[in-house]
Amino acid sequence: MKRSAFVAAAAAMTLSANVFAAGAHSGGHGHGAAIGEPGNASEASRTISVEMHDNYYEPEAIEVQPGETVRFVVENKGNLVHEFNLGTPAMHEAHQDEMKMMVEHGVIQGGKLNHDMMNMEMDGHSMKHDDPNSVLLEPGQSKEIVWKFSEKANIEFACNVPGHYQAGMYGEVKFNEAVAEK
Repeated sequence: MKRSAFVAAAAAMTLSANVFAAGAHSGGHGHGAAIGEPGNASEASRTISVEMHDNYYEPEAIEVQPGETVRFVVENKGNLVHEFNLGTPAMHEAHQDEMKMMVEHGVIQGGKLNHDMMNMEMDGHSMKHDDPNSVLLEPGQSKEIVWKFSEKANIEFACNVPGHYQAGMYGEVKFNEAVAEK
């Protein structure tokens, strides 16, 4: 089987293999006080480049300080649509339900997004995927997120496209309080 056909077949199986409960896209993965808040680019202390490959991130972990504002430049270097989403494990679990709905309705189509459908409401849920703690990218795309990590919390960055988190596409946000005291 040719590589492109194999990737397409693997994507189709991955996207259809997982069963999740239904969820509301517009509210389940938004930011909350536990993970911080959108930051101002002028206040960012540094920029972290994040590459998304097919089912892994580079880097695999990120170290931040409580109160730090970070500018993330996220690029999809994989062959499939991927997400960079900051949240707690529980937020990611809930968001996976929403992402499954996006696949079921044809918004996410393996290696591309149906942008027209992202602007529609489906089954009473918005498909916009425009929360400040998350970007959803097609292969070759890049976008930025500026985020303020208000306090130490159990935060991960993850791809919640069905099957991707389960395949290991998540990383830890580690808090380094010793650096913050300097």
